[in-house]
Amino acid sequence: VQLQASGGGLVQPGGSLRLSCAASGSILAPYAIAWFRQAPGKEREGVSCIQGSNGRTYYADSVKGRFTIARDNIEDTVILQMNSLKPEDTAVYYCATDPLCDSWPNAPSFASWGQGTQVTVSS
Repeated sequence: VQLQASGGGLVQPGGSLRLSCAASGSILAPYAIAWFRQAPGKEREGVSCIQGSNGRTYYADSVKGRFTIARDNIEDTVILQMNSLKPEDTAVYYCATDPLCDSWPNAPSFASWGQGTQVTVSS
């Protein structure tokens, strides 16, 4: 599965962005899709994951209540709605896929990755 993340940009603190993860040559629906992020000088960290089978969702404590992951079954994409953004959310955001979320937030366990999209939160 080849993935592509999009939707990043520059936003002021407190603002919102909507990231999208799409696949080429395959469909996302059966798979778990996760979002990770990596800030300069830091390790890649798990942000959120959504199961393919039952839609169960998982969030890092740092984003709970602010970020929402969801599937758009018509467009066959996975959306990460990010609200109340903070400067510490600045990072390159990646989507990745695996059969299940069970290994999330362990990044190396995810088999397929897309190119990232830059999110910058700054005034």
